[in-house]
Amino acid sequence: MKKWCFAIAASVSLLSLAGCGAPGGDTTASSNKGSDAGIGNSRLQTVLDRGSLICGVDGGIPGFSFVENGEYSGLDVDTCKAVAAALFDDPTKVEYRDLDSTERFEALKGGEVDMLARNTTWTISRDTSVGMEFAPVTFYDGQGMLVREASGITELKDFEGKSVCVETGTTTELNLTDQMRQLGVNFTPQTFQDADAAYAAYEAGSCEGMTSDKSQLVARRSTLTNPDEHVLLEVTMSKEPLGPLTINNDSAWFDTVKWVTYALFQAEEFGLTSANVEAAVNSEDPNIKRFVGAEGTLGSDMGLPNDFALRAVKHVGNYGEIYERNLGEGSVFKLPRGLNAQWSEGGLIYSPPFR
Repeated sequence: MKKWCFAIAASVSLLSLAGCGAPGGDTTASSNKGSDAGIGNSRLQTVLDRGSLICGVDGGIPGFSFVENGEYSGLDVDTCKAVAAALFDDPTKVEYRDLDSTERFEALKGGEVDMLARNTTWTISRDTSVGMEFAPVTFYDGQGMLVREASGITELKDFEGKSVCVETGTTTELNLTDQMRQLGVNFTPQTFQDADAAYAAYEAGSCEGMTSDKSQLVARRSTLTNPDEHVLLEVTMSKEPLGPLTINNDSAWFDTVKWVTYALFQAEEFGLTSANVEAAVNSEDPNIKRFVGAEGTLGSDMGLPNDFALRAVKHVGNYGEIYERNLGEGSVFKLPRGLNAQWSEGGLIYSPPFR
């Protein structure tokens, strides 16, 4: 059962908020530094002063974060772009850092990156002992298994005496061990520091199976020499809620990443898209007017421009647009929304109210 936690700041002292008015005024986030949220000591101020966002990604998963012709694209990449757009009104103000599964958390802790959007699973240990703060889940997934169709393998029990390639330092590695132990299957895990090496070993025949999140397996299968020769087993080994994250104990920066992500969800629910969101400042609906910053102080109360949500949607699109072009019908994967549909459509994508 999932619990949404909201931190409501009390006794807010607002200074120099004139620069964070409705769209059309001077809405640079850096003009608003007086919030009681501790912005001056936050990563938020560091990012604003730098004038760009440093975002940790995988860089090798089509549909999530992938480099082609020198350009990054994918659902995770668009999350980074949305944060940059909200802060700077410019989605290109992002520097991407490719990080493998073992170095990602240390890179965040050490300040090498401002945030991660790197298909990272939200778990209790990562949320507590590792010291991370997880923003809303942007993709609900589950662990699967990729095999060669000609192998004759149809279930996990068929891996008795066989080997499985897996990326080390991931929840995938532990889930695999737990599942095989539960089934009493003696197998050999072949662990790799990064995903590229693991998939290369699988394609070379070093292991009979490759395990990871199902979405990643579908994406990576498309990069194999003969994709049609490989199939996903009808098995789901785990729950894998994936999303962006920040370092612990920095509420101002965490709130920024969290509410920009929620803005993508809420925009879809409101029917606001990259094409019509700017016109929404003239809406008669007070909920939409607050959302786009045409009235109220939702943005300035947290040290952001009041139109931060409008900026993110204008430049990157709502969650539905992002999903469709990267993973849905507008992509080569054509993955159905499933759990990643809006809550009103039977999915789990849900934003708390913008009020």
